[in-house]
Amino acid sequence: MMVSTIINTIPEYVITAVISTAIFYAFKYVKDLIHAKALHAKTAQSRELWSFIEQVSTTAVNSLVNAKMTGNDKFNEATTIVQNALNQQGFKNVDMKAIETAVQSAYEKSDLTGNKESKQFLDPRPMTSVKDRLDSKGIPVNQNGDEANGN
Repeated sequence: MMVSTIINTIPEYVITAVISTAIFYAFKYVKDLIHAKALHAKTAQSRELWSFIEQVSTTAVNSLVNAKMTGNDKFNEATTIVQNALNQQGFKNVDMKAIETAVQSAYEKSDLTGNKESKQFLDPRPMTSVKDRLDSKGIPVNQNGDEANGN
């Protein structure tokens, strides 16, 4: 009688072990998945923050282009403007070195440096005419620049 009880409990122990192992690995997988999602969200948030800092820095530097201040005073003022804008948006833990780097980068891209290469971001390429674009796609065009399909 004792042997049959032991034989009958073996499948219960095996099932319990299998279920426990499945739960352990499921929790491990979910933990890794949540960690990856949190890391991705943190990366996306950081990317958006840097984009915002660059925009505010560029605006701050451009607003001080014609100010009658020394370069160092303009830099300090632009840094203060960026820091205040970040604080107003709720970004309180931004490193001051990061703000200074963004302001310096915005200064280097601005007209203040006298660098002609920095204007490549500001000067758009000349647009081709509608007629040229339609011709390049093989769409017949009349002299008015309209499609020549009888409409």
